[in-house]
Amino acid sequence: MAGALPYLRLVRFLLPLVVTMVVSELMPQFLAGGIARGGRPTETLAAYVLAWGMANFIASPLSQVRQLGLVLVGDRRQALQVLRFVGVCGVILAAILALLALTPAGRYVVEDLHDTSPDLARVVRFALLLLIPYPLLEALQRWMSGLLMRVRRTEVVSVGMLCGIGVSLLCVLVAVPTGLVRDTPIALPLLVTYAGLGTNIVVLWAGAVRYVHPRLKDGSLFYEARDLTFAYLGRFFWPLALIMAIQGLSRPLINLFVSRGADGQEALAALAVVYTLAHLPYGWLNELKSLPAVFYEYGAAGLRRIRRFACGCGAFSFMAMVGAFWVSGVRDLLLLDLLALPLGVAERCHTPLILFTFFPLAVALRSYLHGVALYERRTPSLAPSAPARIGAILTVLVFLPEAWMSGATRGVAALLGGFVIEAAVLWWFVHVRRPAVLPGEGGGA
Repeated sequence: MAGALPYLRLVRFLLPLVVTMVVSELMPQFLAGGIARGGRPTETLAAYVLAWGMANFIASPLSQVRQLGLVLVGDRRQALQVLRFVGVCGVILAAILALLALTPAGRYVVEDLHDTSPDLARVVRFALLLLIPYPLLEALQRWMSGLLMRVRRTEVVSVGMLCGIGVSLLCVLVAVPTGLVRDTPIALPLLVTYAGLGTNIVVLWAGAVRYVHPRLKDGSLFYEARDLTFAYLGRFFWPLALIMAIQGLSRPLINLFVSRGADGQEALAALAVVYTLAHLPYGWLNELKSLPAVFYEYGAAGLRRIRRFACGCGAFSFMAMVGAFWVSGVRDLLLLDLLALPLGVAERCHTPLILFTFFPLAVALRSYLHGVALYERRTPSLAPSAPARIGAILTVLVFLPEAWMSGATRGVAALLGGFVIEAAVLWWFVHVRRPAVLPGEGGGA
């Protein structure tokens, strides 16, 4: 076993990812500002949050593809088998997105279920049509980033994301004054999405060729003689996919309730801003889940250090959000000056942002427990947290009277309840019910 795991080593591994994620979270704010300065800003923001929410929900299971590359891949044969598995899943999810964009079932989901106007529904379905390739591209990006994290080249993952962000920013500046965006405002977020994603994939591919391929070829990463059949990959992956599907479902479900309430379009516009702005100070905590698998050689003592490190990260994020969202002057600077939101939309964001302040405490615990389950190959222990989360969200949305809390505030309160219950269930199944003999210690998961 290696010696004590230095905190500085954790910081060095995580820092490129954290910096990149914080910068990447600025991109939606810049995009929201571009939309706000264009034509029909409220309609475009509402259409964007609905279309992007549905596309993210459908593609959300594949966001865990990174963990397949990080935890399971040790040689070239295993990497190619994971890639085939990822490709099949990506095509299936893209086909589901196509059904929403092109069939009467999609019309029912967008127009009838969300109670949107025909004009807004038309914009949403157009956006869904152009987002059909998104699940497959996102899966490819996640697969390559997992391989690079496996060899601890997080700086390459960071460079890829930063290059994608830079191209996206340039795309916003170039596209906003064009006739295409003036005539079809929803084209702006779609162009920005594909420009950034394509750039990131190119950089990650170059990094994988340079740093991952030689080590896969010589077998220096190999640590488990396991045939990665589709059956085994499915058993390992389905709990992760279920969790991400539920996480992806959370926001569309909240959008559904909010859109059917009073002033639904304005509340959706506020949620579009709040989701992205509040995610900025705590979203990077999700990267903590990679630490146990990456630093597996430090054993139980390393896990204890990672746990303390995760607690410190959660506390830091909480204090940063208090300073940004509880102080009215700073909050108004963000909403009114930087994002140039209409006053009515900005006022609807105040209380939801305060509620979001408490998210880092649950997210830090959740990420650590996810990391432990991945490190120990116990992904089925994660599965119960998914229905617990969606159950808590539905309970708040159904039983919390709209007279007490409405619009975006009600939606964020439901999401917070889901996060807290999810973290509590994970603590029980991953930590409290931890088996005496781990799967990896007995010769396989």
